[in-house]
Amino acid sequence: MHRAIQKFRTLTDEEEARIQKGIAEDPENPEWTEEDFKNAKPFAEVFPEFAESIRRARGRPVVEARKRQISLRLDPDVIDAFKATGKGWQGRINEALRKAAKL
Repeated sequence: MHRAIQKFRTLTDEEEARIQKGIAEDPENPEWTEEDFKNAKPFAEVFPEFAESIRRARGRPVVEARKRQISLRLDPDVIDAFKATGKGWQGRINEALRKAAKL
């Protein structure tokens, strides 16, 4: 999928001054120095257990017998009937096929 390139306008001197003033007035979140960037470490290196728990929590759970994607031609009325039952219609087709195959 092609993503459009987003263009940003240049800040005015007044906008830049307002941003810099806000940075200077926030003692709990100062602007990073070159030294800060040199000493920075990746999140996963600093908090490995937490990073792993985030990785595990993302996306679909890992299953032993993964489903395979195939191309299958079905009659339009069959597809419409399953879609009309709402979200999860593909899983319900899978269950119907398992039942028909006596699995």
